[in-house]
Amino acid sequence: MHTSAASWLRHRLGRAVILSYALALLLPAPGLWLRRPHVLPPTHLTVHTAPLLLSLVLFSAGLQVPVRALGALLRHPKALFAGLVLHLAIPLAVVPLVAFLLRRTPDTDGGSGLLTAMILVVAMPVAAGATVWTDKGDGDQPTMVGLVLASTLLSPLTTPVLLATLSPLLSGGYAHTLAATGRLTEGGFALTAVVLPCTAGLLGALVLPARWLGRLVTGVAPAAMAASLVLTYVNASGALGSVFTRPRPLLFAAALAVAALVCLLSFVLGRVAAHLLRLEAATASSLTLACGMNNSSASAVLITASLPDKPHLLLAVLAYGLLQKTAANRIVTRLRPAPTAAGT
Repeated sequence: MHTSAASWLRHRLGRAVILSYALALLLPAPGLWLRRPHVLPPTHLTVHTAPLLLSLVLFSAGLQVPVRALGALLRHPKALFAGLVLHLAIPLAVVPLVAFLLRRTPDTDGGSGLLTAMILVVAMPVAAGATVWTDKGDGDQPTMVGLVLASTLLSPLTTPVLLATLSPLLSGGYAHTLAATGRLTEGGFALTAVVLPCTAGLLGALVLPARWLGRLVTGVAPAAMAASLVLTYVNASGALGSVFTRPRPLLFAAALAVAALVCLLSFVLGRVAAHLLRLEAATASSLTLACGMNNSSASAVLITASLPDKPHLLLAVLAYGLLQKTAANRIVTRLRPAPTAAGT
């Protein structure tokens, strides 16, 4: 039953993501309730839904990684090293181009608001949800998990550097806000929410007997895919209400255009790099996904904390989140490894 559920979700993941966004727009109340912290009565323990959902996704990803393959990744780290370099280089290449184009628009601040949102997206670590898409496309899961872990471990160093480097492109108070946000990320507050559950999954894959591990995976894998969809719904519910109470069609169009341009360029540069490195199909798919999929949930949290008076900027983050998942669905379909012929 669990295996059938996982297969059903994998083949409909793209449409399910779009449905999550539509549900957040039409019925945001449950998502807003889930966003709030809840206290468990007997223990007085405060529970935050979003980190728990993210932990389940990462635990499942770690659980499905062949530990020997992860060791091989460390011995032959070409794809891992390339992914980390591209994760830093792509924002430095893409954001200045977008800033140049936005300065040609009639916006009074030269599009600095939308640019701030995009900088906070591309400076984030590789999205944990990329592991779900890697699983859907039969990609190189050890490479993807390695990129998620490595980019997150390095984020207390890399994110402030990227924000400080790109802040001169902004005008008005946005540059100051971005610098303050960079100082906030230096604490690495999200490390434990990513590293610990993934490490727990890796340890489970290492120590559990094969029969127990197989049973655990068949139960956890569909639950992790469902958790990824619920997390998308929860994050979208927190932003769409404030954005659509006062519709601004021009802002909507601008946010969609900017997010689409940044997303497209990121995926294209990742695909070109994978082609130049002559990676096999599974690894090329994982590298391309890592280049275009950033933790938009974390950037949404940072925008809410640093720019609480500008909820409309979340529209660009939501647009990027939807576009990167749509692009991921296409990439894992096109770059899916060819099935091995029987008997070979």
